[in-house]
Amino acid sequence: MTHRSLRASTALVLVMAVGATPLAAQEETSGGFLGTLVLTGGKRDIAVGSAVSQTVVDEEEIQDRQASTVAQLVDAIPGVTLLNGATPQGSAITIRGFGANNSFGSDQKVAIQVDGASVGSEELYRVGTQMFTDPLLYRKVEVLRGTIGSFAYGSGVVGGVLKMETKNASDFTGGVPGFALGQSLEFNSNKEGFASSTTFAWQPNESAEFLLNYTHRKAGNYEAGDGKAVTNSKFETPSYLVKGKFTFGQDNDHSLTFSTQSTVSDEKDVPYDQFGTTGGAFGKVDRKTDTRQSVIEYNWNPSSSDFINLTANLSYADQKIDMTSVPYSARSALRNANHRYQTTKLKVSNKAEFATGGISHNMDMGIELIKRDRADMVLASAPGGTDNRFAFYAIDEMSIGNLTVTPALRYETSTIEASSVRALTGNAKAKYEKDAWMGGLAAAYDFDSGFSVFGSAAYTEGLPIIDDLGTSFRNFTRISATYDKRAQTTEKSRTFELGASYTGDDVFGTGDSLTVRGNIYKTKMWDITSYAGLGKVETEGFELEASYNVASGLYFDLGMHVGEGKEYTTAGTGRTWRNEAADRTSLTIGKKWGDTVDLSWEVVNNRDVRIQSGRSYAAAADTTVHNLRATYRPSGGALEGTEVRFGIENLTDLDYNGHLSSASRKAPGRTFKLGLSKVF
Repeated sequence: MTHRSLRASTALVLVMAVGATPLAAQEETSGGFLGTLVLTGGKRDIAVGSAVSQTVVDEEEIQDRQASTVAQLVDAIPGVTLLNGATPQGSAITIRGFGANNSFGSDQKVAIQVDGASVGSEELYRVGTQMFTDPLLYRKVEVLRGTIGSFAYGSGVVGGVLKMETKNASDFTGGVPGFALGQSLEFNSNKEGFASSTTFAWQPNESAEFLLNYTHRKAGNYEAGDGKAVTNSKFETPSYLVKGKFTFGQDNDHSLTFSTQSTVSDEKDVPYDQFGTTGGAFGKVDRKTDTRQSVIEYNWNPSSSDFINLTANLSYADQKIDMTSVPYSARSALRNANHRYQTTKLKVSNKAEFATGGISHNMDMGIELIKRDRADMVLASAPGGTDNRFAFYAIDEMSIGNLTVTPALRYETSTIEASSVRALTGNAKAKYEKDAWMGGLAAAYDFDSGFSVFGSAAYTEGLPIIDDLGTSFRNFTRISATYDKRAQTTEKSRTFELGASYTGDDVFGTGDSLTVRGNIYKTKMWDITSYAGLGKVETEGFELEASYNVASGLYFDLGMHVGEGKEYTTAGTGRTWRNEAADRTSLTIGKKWGDTVDLSWEVVNNRDVRIQSGRSYAAAADTTVHNLRATYRPSGGALEGTEVRFGIENLTDLDYNGHLSSASRKAPGRTFKLGLSKVF
């Protein structure tokens, strides 16, 4: 056992020892698959009694953080690491060391969904995550870490799932018929950052609601801690969201929801390489990125039957990236490329509650039909084609007293086919078919004291994708033997987890509450096709989330991740996993005075920082960053309903690079932030 494994095991034992004390539970928890989300009173709610590592960032925290990107909303979650997260360009995340890397914005090991639409999954060389959207469009962002909670969302998920849910009109009207106008303004000093989000909400009656939102965000080239501007970090991203919902039928047991949103980025004379800050060997481009998602969802949940909670979700995601070389050169193949990819998905699922003998079941079953089209780039690095998939999944949460056992199963088929352009160039084989079974088993046991233990084992396979058709912009006439092998191989991984959680009141004093959750994980991935020359990757780590609240309003939130990873070449040589997650500890100390004032101090320490340098990584010094935040909600007078937020990010103006970020893209220096919002 390594020293990090020993530290993780010791910490887990401490968690179990605290939880084993016979104390009254804060609330009764169900040891189900996703457990119970405990409202802690601090910044972050924690899921307990759960075999899935689940963290939710709600709308209040979204506003509190005043983030410029969605990635910045989740960087405080244990196991989540940002790559160049301060700007939309090149901004990406990894979860437990899987996700983005220094060549591509995705390695297919993290699933990203917006209202059920699958987004941000293309492997475009040196182009970021393609997750262009604005944080102010969302009411909730949820992160599921690891494989065990992923079987309803996709195959090949090793890092986890990022789920985003857009705002509803009823969030502004309070569910009462009438009109509401919401206005949010954000300002930051580094560098002249500004965001305006305007929302019109209308409920003509209790059965219908409509929302229209327009958000405009822009910023100049920000300055790092050394006072120097980070070039090509400026951006401007206008966004809109249109959403409506109808409820109808007996007892309003039917609902129909539709939403559509768009975010546009139009950049001039910027590096092709979105991970860097200069043109370098790749040169510069004019680049316009237009990202759109549309969703229609139908739900039928009759109160007369526990067997039916049917949801049909039809989604369409479309992204266009148009690039022109600067200065123009017909030979600059990578730079003169117009990418477009579209994903249409139909997901039909049903959740049923029933009992067989003494066993209670909560079963989620569904099917997915997925069609992904990508335009063919004859002279670029991204092959075009189609990816047609069918998937079936079943998750049965079975409870016997305090014990919950949850088997999960997923079957998926994939057919990838080269576009007609590439087929005409003489490819040896332009169509591949593959299928796979995958699944897992989770178990949780709740003790009456508020203490619970859980464990899981999960196996998944990543089916071939359009990129596995492979090509080179220098020789695009035939699929090579390497890519032919990739297109016939599935990446495989398995993950084991073990953990414990506790929630209780009056733990150390009258009126206090404590919630803590810790887990260890171990993952192995083999038959690797997404990283050239690798045979397998092994990672392990420990995650801890805790919140302690005192009756006076004082609160403490703790988040921690400690882990390590090894990658092994096909020849068997071992070395540190290139995307290894940082050892990070974050502690927030705050005080609330009712709902009126919230003051907090956040300290974030990163150990074993690794910086991207070309295609390799260099070690850097540990970093400790201090952030201050304050929220004021007047309780009366003309300002009632107004929220004022003030923050200072990187209080000490530390000059540093974020873990896994590129050497040229330093983190922002000291930044003052001001946010104003009101619903009229």
